Amino acid sequence: MLKRKPSLTEQAKTYIKQRIQNDEYDGARIPSETELAFQLGVSRTTIRDALSRLQIEGVIYRKQGAGTFVNKATLQIKSRLEEIWCYENVLEDHGYVPSTRILGMRRERPDLEQSITLGMEESEELLIVEKLFLANDRPVILTVNQIPVKIFERPFVVEDLHAPVFQFLQDFSRRRLSYYVSEIVPSTVSGALSEALGLEAQTPLISFEETGYDEEHEPILLARSYFRDDLLRFRLIRREVV
Repeated sequence: MLKRKPSLTEQAKTYIKQRIQNDEYDGARIPSETELAFQLGVSRTTIRDALSRLQIEGVIYRKQGAGTFVNKATLQIKSRLEEIWCYENVLEDHGYVPSTRILGMRRERPDLEQSITLGMEESEELLIVEKLFLANDRPVILTVNQIPVKIFERPFVVEDLHAPVFQFLQDFSRRRLSYYVSEIVPSTVSGALSEALGLEAQTPLISFEETGYDEEHEPILLARSYFRDDLLRFRLIRREVV
């Protein structure tokens, strides 16, 4: 029987999606709403809402009079760009064994732009965390997170930083990372970045520049992530607007 948190709809969606990814549905056909509701011990309305979300994501499609089917083209998409990721899960989805390494942790005063974005006084401090994600022991993602020190409610140690940043924030500041506003920015490798990712200088990279917000729409995090595209690729579905 499913629990109440996260929502029953989200749990049902996750269950169905996992079975799709494991290729467990014969003929790529999704069971009926009634059958799925019986399997999970939830209402047909919950199942209907879960299937609607999967259809919006492009994971499934419906044929009038025939049923609901897996959209096999979307199985190539391992991570959806609009979701907050746990990078370890992203690497697992791409077939890697993930691990993490904390490259640095320091405190420093914010510059003017950081102060404005995060609503800080220039006399306050930022926690800067540089974290390397490895895929089968090969460096693949470097993240730099900048968090106002004032939001932390209890002390932490370096080992705590291995947790996903959204979990770390929730554990030590009781602030829930609700969403990011992100920009995809082209970059080139230089200096410490070259050494950390094991790439030659001037190698082109894709990076994300992000501001993270809590449930009250208050900014609590600045982040930049750099990705090795020879080891990790992202795909998305683009649809006609009707």
